[in-house]
Amino acid sequence: MRRLILCIFPTCLLAASLPVLAQEGGQITSGAEIAALRAELEAMRAEYEARIELLENRLSAAEQKVADVEKAGADRASAESMAQAAPAFGAPAQDRGSSAFNPDIGVIFQGQAWNYKKNPDDHSIPGFPLGGEAGPLPEGLSVGETELSFSANVDDKFTAWLTMPVAIENGEGSIGVEEAWIQTLGLPAGLSVRLGRHFADIGYLNTKHAHTWDFIDEPLPYQAFLGGQYVDDGVQLRWLAPTDLSLELVGEVDRGSNYPAGGARHSGYGSWALHARLGGDIGYSNSWQTGLSWLRTDAGSRQSGSESEPLLFTGQTDLGMAEFVWKWAPNGNIRQRNFKFQAEYLWRKEDGSYQLHDGANLPYDNKQQGWYMQAVLQPFPRWRFGLRWDQLTGNDPGPVFAGTNLMPLGSDPRRYSIMSDWSNSEFSRLRLQYTRDESGPENDDQWGLQYIFSIGAHGAHTF
Repeated sequence: MRRLILCIFPTCLLAASLPVLAQEGGQITSGAEIAALRAELEAMRAEYEARIELLENRLSAAEQKVADVEKAGADRASAESMAQAAPAFGAPAQDRGSSAFNPDIGVIFQGQAWNYKKNPDDHSIPGFPLGGEAGPLPEGLSVGETELSFSANVDDKFTAWLTMPVAIENGEGSIGVEEAWIQTLGLPAGLSVRLGRHFADIGYLNTKHAHTWDFIDEPLPYQAFLGGQYVDDGVQLRWLAPTDLSLELVGEVDRGSNYPAGGARHSGYGSWALHARLGGDIGYSNSWQTGLSWLRTDAGSRQSGSESEPLLFTGQTDLGMAEFVWKWAPNGNIRQRNFKFQAEYLWRKEDGSYQLHDGANLPYDNKQQGWYMQAVLQPFPRWRFGLRWDQLTGNDPGPVFAGTNLMPLGSDPRRYSIMSDWSNSEFSRLRLQYTRDESGPENDDQWGLQYIFSIGAHGAHTF
């Protein structure tokens, strides 16, 4: 192309020069004039060659810039694809392609105001001594846990997650570690491994962060059997089956330091769990998930009940859980209308001994059950309304426990809750909840207000 241009330009110049020559005299009369014309032609050719070279350089620079932009876009898309492919069980999937060296940071603000008819300091569930973080929320105005989260891909083989709750108790702040785990990326055959501190993958609600719950507090079976939520240090192995339906199998071994375990028995391998979940879609508007899980823990002097005079349990706990969730949204559009039904059944068997606060050590072999069901409807954008019924059933552990908190009441502990919340966006929520609590020695009417706000990185929640 360049040679063609160089041939065309002189021809055009010569053609343009002939009229000029004719105007200047019409004839060439000497060799000097010919030499002058030739010199003029060469000068013009050199000038246009310089201009062509300049244009070519500018064209090359523009082409290189476009190529660089396209390459950067391809690299970014590849990084985003790799991040989205990372398993995100228990953690929101989010865009991590731009944070390889600067982790995504998110903050969840939570606070509430609670009013009780009865004194919450006297709260108890006879037959079910509470441990861990179970129990009523603080009365009056209080700031709940402010949750800090950090997440990023370590490299092409691992991703990492850290959650640090900031709590205020008695006017003093404290920072803890709720989750701190590393998970593999890209293992073959649908396998992944998670190492570190994590929520045990049992049931449906246990792996959910509190700000994703549909009610302010957890159901009674979670309080009685798991101390709120079971979190521990350990290793999880996951397998996602290559099937049309979503089939996942999870097995884990944990240290066994936290309720319902305790004491890190068996040299720090005091707890294990199995979980199978199955789910799928029905048309464009409905989706479902069901699952079964089993948790076995060993406890050594596990504390429950009163902090000043705790009951100490040493023995083995077996906990079975069944879950079912159904979600509906017209054509999959959850922003306009949606409905969610959620239910879990828990069965517990404990075999060991309890040391009472007076020093007596009594053998204990008992079975208990609990369940809850709840429904939440969003009839129009931003507003949701929900109902929940949760209940416990306990057996008589024997006359030797008469007069202790291990002896259940004549009626089953239960609660009924209604709630309404308003969300201006996916990052803010205000909630009102009323609970009729019939789980203790005296019935209680409870009212609560809650706010939840998030800033920073905040990915989509799991099903």
